[in-house]
Amino acid sequence: MIDVSFQLKGSALTVVVLALIDYNPKTLSAELKEKIDQAPHFFDNSPVLISLEKLENPEKCTALIKNAAPLVQICRSLNLQPLGFTSVPEVLLASVQATGLAVLSKPSERALKIPIQESAKTLEAVIEERVVIEERLVQRVSKVITRPVRSGQQIYAEGADLIVLAQVSEGAEVLADGHIHIYGSLRGRALAGVKGDVGARIFCQQFEAELVAIAGNFVLQEALPKELFKKPTQISLSGEKVIIEALANS
Repeated sequence: MIDVSFQLKGSALTVVVLALIDYNPKTLSAELKEKIDQAPHFFDNSPVLISLEKLENPEKCTALIKNAAPLVQICRSLNLQPLGFTSVPEVLLASVQATGLAVLSKPSERALKIPIQESAKTLEAVIEERVVIEERLVQRVSKVITRPVRSGQQIYAEGADLIVLAQVSEGAEVLADGHIHIYGSLRGRALAGVKGDVGARIFCQQFEAELVAIAGNFVLQEALPKELFKKPTQISLSGEKVIIEALANS
């Protein structure tokens, strides 16, 4: 028998993506703090992946071209933990590599997105596409949890729907690649379609969530509709907007 000093394992990890659209180091800290203050416990010590995919005119972003370290420091000063960068334009590659953080080729599939400084766009043209949809029967397995999900616990249904026959406590987190069904109260966080399934939904019998997310698009507790509090609810996605509504016949 050979003794080894370590093991390498795959892990399911929820990562926040800081998707920069514009970068002004003088204002970013205040804007990011305002967003974090909406759910301070959720973002406390949260791992962060900095995405530059949507950064407008990166070749004119002289502050980042010269030095990306202040961006990392802004995150750390707000108790976020940067893991690395993704979708880095060639013009920014040298300064990003100088931070010593990882440079990833594409965003994590399991991520929550925080767009910063997103300005309104004028829609100049609408192109209508006609798509023929072929209905197919797709069989997806389900992971069934019969006990309450306690505070601090995380349950992940990889490649499956998640069915919880009890409550999800405050401070707990349930995730699924498919749908999430909760036949009790949802007081913690629920993230469905974490690998990008925009058709995934969340269903619960008693809605008191801290956070809900579909395919990386999330809504915090402060923005949840108060009229649905403690009522049967379903959550879906339309475009990039999370739709929260009462269950039919509830």
